[in-house]
Amino acid sequence: MRLGVREALVGGGLVHGDVAVEDGVVVDVGLAPAGRGGLAVPGFVDVQVNGFGGVDAAAADLDGYRTMAAALARTGVTAFRPTLVSLPVGRYAAPLAAAAAAQRELREVRLLGVHLEGPFLAPGRPGAHDPANLRDPDADLLDRLLAAGLVSHVTLAPELPGALDLIADLARRGLTVSCGHTDADAATAHAAFDRGARAVTHLFNAMRPLGHRDPGIAGAALARPDVVVTVIADGVHLAGDVLAVVARAAHGRLALITDAIAAAGPGDRSAGAGAEPRTVLLGDRIVEVRGAVARLVDGTIAGSVVTMDRAVRTLIAAGASLAEAVGAATAVPAALAGRPDLGTLAPGTPADIAVLDDGLHVCRTLAGGRETHAA
Repeated sequence: MRLGVREALVGGGLVHGDVAVEDGVVVDVGLAPAGRGGLAVPGFVDVQVNGFGGVDAAAADLDGYRTMAAALARTGVTAFRPTLVSLPVGRYAAPLAAAAAAQRELREVRLLGVHLEGPFLAPGRPGAHDPANLRDPDADLLDRLLAAGLVSHVTLAPELPGALDLIADLARRGLTVSCGHTDADAATAHAAFDRGARAVTHLFNAMRPLGHRDPGIAGAALARPDVVVTVIADGVHLAGDVLAVVARAAHGRLALITDAIAAAGPGDRSAGAGAEPRTVLLGDRIVEVRGAVARLVDGTIAGSVVTMDRAVRTLIAAGASLAEAVGAATAVPAALAGRPDLGTLAPGTPADIAVLDDGLHVCRTLAGGRETHAA
């Protein structure tokens, strides 16, 4: 099957010509004749999705995951990690079981395990998490959460008692460890990275601010070439100038995440700032969405309604090249997730592909060579 595209992003460069796919694999690029339009890029990989398409991951059943997957496919996402915010201890079993069923059944997207954002987060940096659900690191509790076999990514605060040992243990087990919702200073951050933490969760948000004499975890992460920094490029969480600085400082190790909540979905959810507000749940918290901004009742920003294709466009508007922005939505998060076979487009790679129009909006998505969305 040929995609009928004009060009493809291959190895960081544009290759003129069509793309051929067979048996779920890309078999050739740069084929003549080229299609009349469309840019083929690797399918997007989102390692932090709290909800999407009207579905909250903490309450999703298999049908909910099917709805979420179909909606994600319409935004070019071909692989994702559903993310659970901090919940009461007894509330984790059901969503983990639902995600396990979804991983077996979904065909529209690849479910790359579950991201636990919490409950081992700093009480002083809860963000939208319910402080009542936060816990100090507890190896026994973590073992119970990992017993379902689906947790692949954990965000925690490294300054909490016992956190550094927990980081080392998680890294030995092959899980992705990220630091977030934290008041860690630079020394503690470096200790966490030395123990095996590989990323920071939504840089600058819900963490100690960067100061010129107190760089904190944000400064330590930007200074280290071995740390992936994830950002929410929705025009709300970070100012454009800050996004531009991060893109330059973390070149090649910047990962876009949506941190999306149930109110996010296909189409431009930032439009209509004067529209009626929408109310959704994020775990057990009520979130009101007005235009592009989601907040708790106390005004705290609570996730986002950005889609990954819009985050790519926002990063480009901040000065990143097309290849850099697409890489931040594909190859970098795929590598962070331990799936370097994903997030790339070349002969021999899985045919997880998003086709973008001239405005870089998604017009077609393929997962494993199967068409999951066509505009």
